[in-house]
Amino acid sequence: MKNKLLRQIGKLYQRQHINNLLRRGIFRNNKRLRFVLSVIVGFITVTLIAIYLTGRVTSVANTQTTSTIKAYTLPEQNTHTPSNTDIYTTSAANTYTFPDQDTYTPPATDTYTLAATNAYKTSWIGNSFGGGNKWVQIQVTDMYVAPDGTVYTNTDWDEAGREVGIYKNGDVIGKADDLHGWGRMGGDAIAVDQKYMYVGMQQSADGKPGEDYPPKGTTWYCIRRYNLSGKVAPFPQGRGWDKSMLIVSTKGKIAGLAIDGQQLYASDKAANLVHVYNTATMKEIRSFKVNNPSKIALDKQGNLWIIQEKNKIGHYSPTGKQLPGAIADVAQPSAIAIDNQNRLLVADNGPRQQVLIYDIANKPKQVGTFGTQGGVYSGKRGEIGDLKFYGLSGVGTDAAGNIYVSNVGFNRSGVDLRKLSPSGKLQWQLLGLQFIDTADADVGTDGANVFTKDEHFIMDYSKGSGKEWQYKAYTVDRFRYPNDARLHTTPTAAFVRRLQGKRLLYLSSEMMSERLLMYRFDGEIAVPCGIFGKGKEDWLANEPTNSSWIWVDANGDGSPQANEYQATGEKDDSVWGWDIDSKGDLWLAAEAGYIKHYRFGGLNAHGCPVYNTKAVQKTAMPQPFKTLTRIRYFPEQDAMYLSGYTSDRPNIDGDWGLVGTEIIRYDNWSKAKKIRWRIALPYEVKRDPKLHIKAMDVAANRVFAVSSKTADVFVYDATTGKQVQQLKPGPEVAGESGWIDIPFGIRAFRRSNGEYLVFVEEDLKAKVLMYRLPG
Repeated sequence: MKNKLLRQIGKLYQRQHINNLLRRGIFRNNKRLRFVLSVIVGFITVTLIAIYLTGRVTSVANTQTTSTIKAYTLPEQNTHTPSNTDIYTTSAANTYTFPDQDTYTPPATDTYTLAATNAYKTSWIGNSFGGGNKWVQIQVTDMYVAPDGTVYTNTDWDEAGREVGIYKNGDVIGKADDLHGWGRMGGDAIAVDQKYMYVGMQQSADGKPGEDYPPKGTTWYCIRRYNLSGKVAPFPQGRGWDKSMLIVSTKGKIAGLAIDGQQLYASDKAANLVHVYNTATMKEIRSFKVNNPSKIALDKQGNLWIIQEKNKIGHYSPTGKQLPGAIADVAQPSAIAIDNQNRLLVADNGPRQQVLIYDIANKPKQVGTFGTQGGVYSGKRGEIGDLKFYGLSGVGTDAAGNIYVSNVGFNRSGVDLRKLSPSGKLQWQLLGLQFIDTADADVGTDGANVFTKDEHFIMDYSKGSGKEWQYKAYTVDRFRYPNDARLHTTPTAAFVRRLQGKRLLYLSSEMMSERLLMYRFDGEIAVPCGIFGKGKEDWLANEPTNSSWIWVDANGDGSPQANEYQATGEKDDSVWGWDIDSKGDLWLAAEAGYIKHYRFGGLNAHGCPVYNTKAVQKTAMPQPFKTLTRIRYFPEQDAMYLSGYTSDRPNIDGDWGLVGTEIIRYDNWSKAKKIRWRIALPYEVKRDPKLHIKAMDVAANRVFAVSSKTADVFVYDATTGKQVQQLKPGPEVAGESGWIDIPFGIRAFRRSNGEYLVFVEEDLKAKVLMYRLPG
């Protein structure tokens, strides 16, 4: 009953809140809270404590040489004592005897020797830096560029605490302190003068008793003052625990900030006001009414240009008098700035994906554009180019007239920050692309092409760690395919397959593996062409609401129609296991205790994989499983790999979404389902942090399993089930990793030269780890 309640609470929480939390940038904060909420369900009052500590980071040495190690053993009742070493191994024996019906005889030995030199390299994709003190944050919602070219950014949430980032000359040079934990987060606005940064931020009621925090249920939306090195700068009458906060609202975030001399202007969208503060005292001087104020720019005359409605930029005097010259021809203004010629720069995040340039000396007149019209969708759609923008969230200029833009894609696709000369020549580019994401290699190109949920990378494995990848394309087309589930849900992991000679992309969706998405390719764009879903989806219409369903795109338009759905007749809840085998057959493993096998029906006329509710086989989970969590099938060998919990090694902690306590290989699956071996996975729930496995994959003759909180990768021989290696983040990435959060947070591939590539989710510093193991 406890397990059932935990799963139900978790699912309800996710369905109702996950999309909003991602857009607000606090998803990772609330994942911790979701677990707390699940544990204390049944109580009338729930106290949520959102304190992100450094325990979210695993910092380890790159242990590459091991000696003889005692096999990982399991006493009765799973009450074993953790060993003193951080290395956990599992022999083929697993040191216990299974029930007779399993027809499994353990080998006599319970120890073995790992290779003397388990050489491997740690690398990464998706971030300009490997980690340590240098990484590009996961999102930018506002940006300010100083005359000397220093770039200051702000966002609600960065996993490693760079809510406010400071960049210069293509390098990371700092961040603002203390915006991560104790109820504090960044925000949507930032402004800078010669002495201070003024940062829009949030403070909730999660502080220490006796200190200055809002009452329970209240959030302060503040301007917090910092010096230019990122240290807080308190002021008289300042609020908060360190007296550095100016409370602007308790209703909504500060949407824009700008400075003129000693006057700081702040957009209070919730109140339809612009407040004006003295920067020395932080006291309010005046305020005035502006409908729906957002980003602000101040021209050399001291007048304000304020983004208001969807396509309106208002013009106001410093006292709030509305002036002539409002601009209403921008499809979707998202950022605004004044350049060194007193021209107005407007980032248009609509179909144009350009920076529009206005002469504002008299009546505003568009006199130019910056960037290629259509942005990333011009020319070869999706292909990255210096002047091809996508998801513009910030624009600014320095004293020399260089133009800076921040691209964030659509629905939180990461950060692409660029400096360009006035003539459009790229000066530098910084990337932080990956969050709740992992990668998969294209077998059709021997791993030369790698895909994440939104990005395409070209690989050159002759280069050193962190240099193998080139950002080739952004595969989401917001304007041509507005019903792409990537724009409305939270995809988490890529499965790249070659079927009938065509490259296809499958994506698991949501951290609870709620659905499976299918895509065909049109050039660089991944075109929606199928979904395995269930129940009602907010962004769709006409889908079956009382059962699981399949959508296959019959007319090739990338958007579901009512006649393209098939209802399965039952709702497949708690499906943690998805797999697409090399022949295109689709497998799902349900926690409820069954496996479904959908046979691949070929590609339709538009290149979409066809699956049918009439071509499915449902099988009860085999012994000795009590709960089934992951599945991987290889038709060439008729070999099935399943994971979950067994009667011998049950789920004693009540956790959900994990791989479980065992991986079992079955040979001759289609007929005899004969157990070849059972791997007793590392499972220590009394250890701090807990040791359990979050994701697994199989490639060639290796089985890979990654732990949730320590990010250790345990490597097993797929023939014998013996552990042969253990991988930890190396010095190339400062020996650190965040937690593994997604069910498919590890993907593996063996190249034709025998080298294994192992991709592992690494949310902490906005990248994907890539281990390179010799064959």
